[in-house]
Amino acid sequence: MKQNRKSIILGVTGGIGSGKSTVSSILKELGAVVIDADVISREVVEPGKLALEELTQEFGKDILDDWGQLKRKELAALVFNDENKLRVLNSIVHKYVAKKIKENVEEQLLKQTKVIVIDAPIPIKNGFLDLCDEVWTVFSLMEVRIERIMKRNGMTYEEAVSRIQSQISDEEYLSIANKVINNNADVKLLRKEVEIQFARLLR
Repeated sequence: MKQNRKSIILGVTGGIGSGKSTVSSILKELGAVVIDADVISREVVEPGKLALEELTQEFGKDILDDWGQLKRKELAALVFNDENKLRVLNSIVHKYVAKKIKENVEEQLLKQTKVIVIDAPIPIKNGFLDLCDEVWTVFSLMEVRIERIMKRNGMTYEEAVSRIQSQISDEEYLSIANKVINNNADVKLLRKEVEIQFARLLR
């Protein structure tokens, strides 16, 4: 842990269907302040924001609807099979997300918040890995994740597999973990494990 600081900054990450958001919800119930990168990524592309202006310059005005809002599905379809376009999209959005996360963390540090959680599906280096004292990767078996995604998102088996495969690999998620939180059973077991690890952090 960083010296001379009363706050602990915890990173929570994991692929779609792993239960990352559930872990963050439990941490919030235990008293942590959660900074949600997904929420921030939606905020930074709202009309009038610099990220949206950059995206429009890069991908054209067709990605906007009549009210100037970002058409997410159209943009996703545009970059889905083009690695270069996806890289450009991510570099623009991540830059602004990282900036906002850092601002939120600074705000909580000033308040001397005991545990600050950064919940990020994509473990970006700046604005996540460089800030965290410890990283938890929430891990679930492939079939468990597929079942959850199908149930939650109303997707077919093939669509769920495609979503999982579009993200970084399990190996990459696990390689950055200080602690792996396994989530293959029910939420009671998950909660117990999170409570144990949270108590360890506070010691």
